[in-house]
Amino acid sequence: MPTRTILATIGLLVATALLLYVLLQTRQILTWCVVGAFFAIALAPVVGWVERKVFRGKRRSLATLLVFLVAFLLFAALITAFAVPLAQEGTKVAGQLPGLIDDARNGRGPIGDLLERTNALQWVQDNQAKISNFASGLTSPAAGVLGGIATGVTGLVTVIVLAYLMVLEGPKIVDGTLNLFSPPTSKRLHRVATDCAKSVTGYLSGNLLISVICAVLTYAVLKISGVPFAGLIALFVGIADLVPLVGATIGGIVAVLAGFIHSVPAGIAVLVFFVIYQQLENHLLQPLVFARTVKVNPLTVIIAILVGVELVGVLGALLAIPAASIIQVIARDVWDHRSGRLKEEPTVGEERAPALAPHERTDGGLSAEAPPTSGASVAGRPVS
Repeated sequence: MPTRTILATIGLLVATALLLYVLLQTRQILTWCVVGAFFAIALAPVVGWVERKVFRGKRRSLATLLVFLVAFLLFAALITAFAVPLAQEGTKVAGQLPGLIDDARNGRGPIGDLLERTNALQWVQDNQAKISNFASGLTSPAAGVLGGIATGVTGLVTVIVLAYLMVLEGPKIVDGTLNLFSPPTSKRLHRVATDCAKSVTGYLSGNLLISVICAVLTYAVLKISGVPFAGLIALFVGIADLVPLVGATIGGIVAVLAGFIHSVPAGIAVLVFFVIYQQLENHLLQPLVFARTVKVNPLTVIIAILVGVELVGVLGALLAIPAASIIQVIARDVWDHRSGRLKEEPTVGEERAPALAPHERTDGGLSAEAPPTSGASVAGRPVS
């Protein structure tokens, strides 16, 4: 084997190992970039519409700033919708806490009665030393939680900044990249990229539709059951439902707990509702909606979500469906331009019947018929 080939092989292996190492070390940053690109693709059509309608095709920077400002205000409104009721209830609970603790110690009230029946107070008294050791050991996990919160806030800010810059500079980057290729290739890449962007937008719109349906149904069940703060709980369930497969379960746990705290019949009713709804959403609603908005087969939707959850967790569940749609778009384009060979006439069914009516064919309607035999005639002329 020539020395040059050996050196090239070694260099390729070293470069591959170095690339894998860099990807491994920067996986968190790459995750932020992917999430930022996801939101940038979703907000780009809105920015384009505002730029055309409000600023008459100019001032993309102002259109981008306006859209992100509105999105930030909506996000702040959602947080306020949660924070204000929670703060009010927290104040009430804090005022009632001494009395609740005293009742619990003396076995009075619903909490005290529960502790008395389950012998929980006796267990606490018998295991005070173990409980103290366990509480002292929570210092390190608490520090880890605080570190995770700080990392999450940093990631959120980074994603917002990346998405803003991607939307602002996206057209320039796309045009500059397409100009590197010949006109036919450039047109093809632009068409594929547009289809990929539409799949992401369709996924977001479909996911929001499912979450709205879940929130509305949850609110109706909670309201009928008499559970307090039905609107707040339904809003939380709708936001949690944005996560495919497991989102409704996470929100359902909170709703069921609220139902049982109110009354046992209400808790049972909410539990039954979520058990039924979870099955309908995962196996009927999600596949049908995403099949229409993302143009992906329902079976592919479920498989993509399961694979995404297994590989990346919650983030994989969020990105699995648009990723599957993008792969489908690219694979279809590669097939059509490389290996795909369209039949001369499309057919359907087991009998391979022609897909087009005779008057719709461009070949005069003779393509589906048997070829003329020797001695027959066409238009009065013999055929040899």
